[in-house]
Amino acid sequence: MTRVLVLGENTFPFHAIDEKRAAFESVFEAFDVTITDDRDALTGDYDVLVDYLTDSTLTDEQLSALLDHVERGGGYLGVHCATDLTSRAPAPDSDEVIAHEDEPLPELRALIGGHFLDHPEQSEFGVDIVADHPITDGVNDFTVFDEPYQVDVDEDVTVLARMDHPDLEDYPVVWTNDSRGRVAYVSLGHTDDAFEHDAVRRVLCNAVDWATQ
Repeated sequence: MTRVLVLGENTFPFHAIDEKRAAFESVFEAFDVTITDDRDALTGDYDVLVDYLTDSTLTDEQLSALLDHVERGGGYLGVHCATDLTSRAPAPDSDEVIAHEDEPLPELRALIGGHFLDHPEQSEFGVDIVADHPITDGVNDFTVFDEPYQVDVDEDVTVLARMDHPDLEDYPVVWTNDSRGRVAYVSLGHTDDAFEHDAVRRVLCNAVDWATQ
């Protein structure tokens, strides 16, 4: 059975992995799933990493383990906040809810092939499937209530789905970065509605299956 490691954190209440634990367990019920906020789990054994970190700060050992995992042919699936590569936990004496760096973490930016820029308020928007791929197999265009992510992506990623939002550009929603290996990203996954949506669940499970092929 495919071993899926879901790595998140509880630093920020809006992306707390403890609040999403049941959702991830439900989506990935067909797999051997481990859900944790322990970043040292990156040094362990798993087939696919599902990244749900907002603050992506890693030790050298943790980052090396993640990159080695992908280089050896292991799978990586970034979900929603995984592309937020500039947010950091604020200093203990800070009044900020979240701290920001000027530039995204370069190693993870290169791995994912894109990064988060901004988002408006949560809303219902369309997702248009724009490519036939194992990750989009069995999925038609759909609408979802979620947090729409504005993202910057490299030209050589393979975009599989795009946003159809009345007030935003058609930002990529699902893509793969085949130049780095079995690497995929899905920008959905903030709201309960998204995790309960059949199309979103299908995309996420398809991505895990693809990442182990």
